Amino acid sequence: MESIAAARPADSGPLPRYARIYVAGHTGLVGSAVLRALKGRGYEDLVVRTSKQLDLTDQATTRAFFTEEKPEVVVLAAARVGGIMANWEYPYEFIQQNLAIELNVIHEAYRSGVRRLVFLGSSCIYPRMASQPLKEEYLLTGPLEETNRPYALAKIAGIELCRSLNRQYGTDYVCLMPTNLYGPGDNFELETSHVVPALIRKYHEAKSTGALVTLWGTGTPRRELMHVDDLAAAVCMFVEGANWSAVPDALVNIGTGSDATIAELAETVRRVVGFDGETAWDITKPDGTPQKLLDVSRARTLGWEAKIGLEEGLRHAYDWFLHSYA
Repeated sequence: MESIAAARPADSGPLPRYARIYVAGHTGLVGSAVLRALKGRGYEDLVVRTSKQLDLTDQATTRAFFTEEKPEVVVLAAARVGGIMANWEYPYEFIQQNLAIELNVIHEAYRSGVRRLVFLGSSCIYPRMASQPLKEEYLLTGPLEETNRPYALAKIAGIELCRSLNRQYGTDYVCLMPTNLYGPGDNFELETSHVVPALIRKYHEAKSTGALVTLWGTGTPRRELMHVDDLAAAVCMFVEGANWSAVPDALVNIGTGSDATIAELAETVRRVVGFDGETAWDITKPDGTPQKLLDVSRARTLGWEAKIGLEEGLRHAYDWFLHSYA
């Protein structure tokens, strides 16, 4: 590793409102929510770039950006993301692109002296058959879910990058592992979307046509769903200087602490959208992980807790869909 000891981050005191913060991935579901939350808290020196303006998979381009912009804090929300179908059909792109983004951003952030970094991962990092709810210490204790293993491995690598920098160079880099997210700015393309936006779009379109809604799997797997604004609040807590010493392994689960079956979720979305037709289940399609419920006791100890209820959040998401997408 090149000699960069002089670039070690400053101490982790309270973050002033004039701090320069780079939000990587600001046009996506998570990044846009974080940007809204930071603006709402009075931060003005916010640095953003679209993927067309800055290719984070290119090391030289990423290094030039950090050298020029010199952010003090980084929120790494940029990633190649998608639902079960996209993960299954494009495994190489999911691992290669995410590994490249993480290595370039985390390394160049440290190299340029970034004092704090918040890395956003996913609950899919935990073993497929791990005990529920999922505790942070379950990481790397068993096989991953086959349908999204490449993406999960990339996120695990990002965690290890942050942990290694913290241990070796004393950085304040934290990894937040959110549960399944939804909300304004979501991806509603059926080929690449996650479960909530896919359900919203399917039921909305069926509401106009009266067609039967067919969903993947059996409907029995359980999923924990959280509005993205709750995650943004957690990100801001760490950006502003949460008790980092209480997270010795750099890993914090961010979720609601409760879940529901896919069938129950579908019924709630159907009710929110106002669809009166029938739902069928295609059991020839995969279910994915049987259950992914996060243990969020560590986050609650640190002072954060989700506040937006599921039906309230789904109504908010559907309203955004109607006014900004449909």
